[in-house]
Amino acid sequence: MPVAVEITEPVRATSAVVFASPHSGRVYPQDFLDAAQLDKRILRSSEDAFVDLLLAHAPDFGAPLVTSQVPRAYVDFNRAADELDPALIHGAPRAGLNPRVTSGLGVLARVVAGGRTIYRGKLPMAEAQSRITQYWEPYHQALSDLLHRQHSRFGQVLLCDVHSMPRDALNGRLSRGGTRPDIVIGDRWGASCRADVLEQVESVLRDAGLVVARNAPFAGAYIAQRYGQPSKGMHAVQIEIDRALYMDEVRIAPSADFGDFSTLMRDVTARLAEIDLGPQSLELAAE
Repeated sequence: MPVAVEITEPVRATSAVVFASPHSGRVYPQDFLDAAQLDKRILRSSEDAFVDLLLAHAPDFGAPLVTSQVPRAYVDFNRAADELDPALIHGAPRAGLNPRVTSGLGVLARVVAGGRTIYRGKLPMAEAQSRITQYWEPYHQALSDLLHRQHSRFGQVLLCDVHSMPRDALNGRLSRGGTRPDIVIGDRWGASCRADVLEQVESVLRDAGLVVARNAPFAGAYIAQRYGQPSKGMHAVQIEIDRALYMDEVRIAPSADFGDFSTLMRDVTARLAEIDLGPQSLELAAE
């Protein structure tokens, strides 16, 4: 069975930044594979494959790295625990559903990339609650504890929550005459990160030669919403990387460019770890 959360700590903590890759897990429980009507390669299309490897050097630069072995198609850590899809889970409430859930991308996904249905039928509520208890809750408890520990140590903290986006996710932007970004950074339109901190994140990425867009089409989901509280000195940025920069999306394998892009990301990670979050917030200073 997959491990819910793995935290790689630096030998010496010198950075107020925490790096996380919640969707790069690739250990598939056999009972899940047996229940799915899709083969493993198609199930893997929802992974942020190899993002954990791109961030592997974070502890070398004084910053902790949070990962999980749990596949996104099994449990999605970037959804709230109550984002239950009634089209998939027996007994899930039908009221108050958001577009993520209705499209099949709740905390337990009904579909993978391309809208392909994972299961032959519905799942019992007990199965959903079991996955949430066994995997979702430990992941978020560990991440929350780490962020608060970093906040206590440095006065402020920045969570860089790193994901990958399919190449075709940006086709709509191109059809409207826009430039294809390599990276989309999301701060929930200013709600999850202080403006000057986001400017520094964007500057690091642009200085590395990457084309960067903000908040469209990915503004940040549950993790940024839950942990981004800039008025309290807790900042969260979702970072989406174009998969075509480093992997073959069809084979779910590193491409010939993986080595060079990994080197670039090592340098990006080093610079992100050095971001100056400034003094403690006024609220903290007054306590």
